[in-house]
Amino acid sequence: MAKDHHHVLTALDTAKTQWYHFTAIIIAGMGFFTDAYDLFCISLVTKLLGRIYYHELGDEKPGTLPPNVAAAVNGVAFCGTLTGQLFFGWLGDKMGRKKVYGMTLMTMVICSIASGLSFGSDPKAVMATLCFFRFWLGFGIGGDYPLSATIMSEYANKKTRGAFIAAVFAMQGFGILAGGVFAIIVSAAYKAKYPAPSYEQNALASTVPQADHVWRIIVMFGAVPALLTCYWRMKMPETARYTALVAQNAKKAAADMSKVLQVDLTAKEQQKDEEVEGSKKNKLFGLFSKEFLRRHGLHLLGTTSTWFLLDIAFYSQQLFQKDIFTAVGWIPATKTMNAIEEVYKIAKAQTLIALCSTVPGYWCTVLFIDIIGRFAIQLMGFFFMTVFMFGLAIPYNHWVKGNHIGFIIMYSLTFFFANFGPNATTFVVPAEIFPARLRSTCHGISAAAGKAGAIVGAFGFLYAAQSTDKTKTDKGYPPGIGVKNALIMLGVVNFLGMLFTFLVPESKGRSLEEMSGENEEEGNVGDAKTVPV
Repeated sequence: MAKDHHHVLTALDTAKTQWYHFTAIIIAGMGFFTDAYDLFCISLVTKLLGRIYYHELGDEKPGTLPPNVAAAVNGVAFCGTLTGQLFFGWLGDKMGRKKVYGMTLMTMVICSIASGLSFGSDPKAVMATLCFFRFWLGFGIGGDYPLSATIMSEYANKKTRGAFIAAVFAMQGFGILAGGVFAIIVSAAYKAKYPAPSYEQNALASTVPQADHVWRIIVMFGAVPALLTCYWRMKMPETARYTALVAQNAKKAAADMSKVLQVDLTAKEQQKDEEVEGSKKNKLFGLFSKEFLRRHGLHLLGTTSTWFLLDIAFYSQQLFQKDIFTAVGWIPATKTMNAIEEVYKIAKAQTLIALCSTVPGYWCTVLFIDIIGRFAIQLMGFFFMTVFMFGLAIPYNHWVKGNHIGFIIMYSLTFFFANFGPNATTFVVPAEIFPARLRSTCHGISAAAGKAGAIVGAFGFLYAAQSTDKTKTDKGYPPGIGVKNALIMLGVVNFLGMLFTFLVPESKGRSLEEMSGENEEEGNVGDAKTVPV
C-alpha cells in the first residue's frame, strides 16, 4: 500500500470519536428508520385491506386477502429489496458510495408516496398498484443496506466501528416502533371520528368508507423521515477509504476527511504513471477469481448463510406476529371488532413488542459489540433464539390454554436475542471483512441472501402457520402445519444459524485493511481467520 494511503487510513483508524460520527449515524440511520417503517407497516394493514376489498356478503368472517394476493403484498417489497441490494451494492463499488447514496433515498421517497395511490378502485387495480410501487420501494431500500453499512464502516475508527455500524442498523427498531405508534394514532383518530359496530353486529357497517384512508396514510407516511434527510445525505463527502484505495487519490481523500473530521490529514500529490497503475490493477483480484475464493470464500459463505437463516426466522415471526397474538388471545376474534379497531389492536400489540424487546435488543448490541465482539454476540443470539423458539413450540398447548402472558414474554425474548444477536451482527460484519473495492458488493450479496430468507419466511409461513383444522384456517388458505410446528421449524433454522456462525471471522479492534489484507504491500493474505470450532 502506498505510504500516503497508509497515512490517511491510519489517521482514520485512530481518530477520536467526534460529532461528525454521530451526524453520519443519524443521516445513514434515518434511511434504516424508513426501511423498517416501510417494510413492516404493511403487516399492520393487511387485514384491513382484506376487509375493504375482499368482503363477501353473508360471510361469517370478515374478508381477508386471498393467499396469492397476501403473499404478493407481503413479499413483493422483499423481492425488490433483494434486487436493490445486489444492484446498488455493485454500483457502490463501481461509482463510489456518495454518488449512489442519494439515488436510493429518492427512490424510497417517491415509491412510499406512490404506494398509497391507486390506479382505479377495484381490488385488482389497487393491489396491482400497491405491489408495483412496493417492489420499487424495496429496490430503493435494498440499496441502503450495503451503502449505509459501508459508508459507516469506512468513516469510523477501529475502536468504536462496530458500535457505529450497529447504531445505524438499530434505527430499524425505532422505525418499527414508529410504524406501530403512527398506526395507533391514525386508527384511534378515525375510530373516534367514525364509530362503527363490530362485524358480527353489522358486517357492512363495520367497515366505514373512511377506513380506506387509514391504510393509505400509514403507508405514505414512510416518505417523511426519508425526505427530511435527503439534503444532508447529498452533502456527505465520499469516504476516504474509497477515494484512497479504489479511486487511488490519497490527496483528495485527505482533503475530504479534513473537512468533516478534526484530524490533520495531508497527502502528497500522486504521480499518475499509467504503466504502474495498470500493472497494479492487474494484480488486484476480482470477485469471481480463485484468489478471492481462497481468501474470502468461507467468509462470504458465512455471512450469506447466517443472514439467510436469520431472516427466515426474523421476518416470518414479524409477518405472522398478528396471527400469534390472535392464537393466544391477545387480539380478539376478528368478527368481534370493526375494521379500524382491528388495526388499532394489531398496532398496539406490535408496538409493545417493539418497545419491550426489539429496541432494547438493538441497543444492547450497540453497547457491547466492541466489548465482547461480533462472534460471541451472534453465537449467543442464535443459541437463545433456538432455546426460546423450542420453549414456545414444544409446550405450545400449555401457552394457549390461558398462559398468554408467559407466551408473550417468551416470544419477546426471541426478538430481544435476535436483535441483541445475529440481526445486528449479520449487518455489521460484511462491511468490515472484505476489500474496499468489493466491500459494497459483498455486503449486498450477503444482504440479498438475507432477503431470500425473508421471502421464504414471508411466502412460506403465510401458509405454514395456518391451522391443521380446515374450519379454523383463514379464508382461501389450505390447512397448514399450525403455529406449533411452524415454530419448531424456526427453532431448527436458528440452530443451523448457530453452526454457520463458526465461518464468520472476528473483526473487533482490527482495521478494515488488516481484515481484508489490503495493508500488506506484497498482497499476502491477512490473518483474518474464522473462529475455531
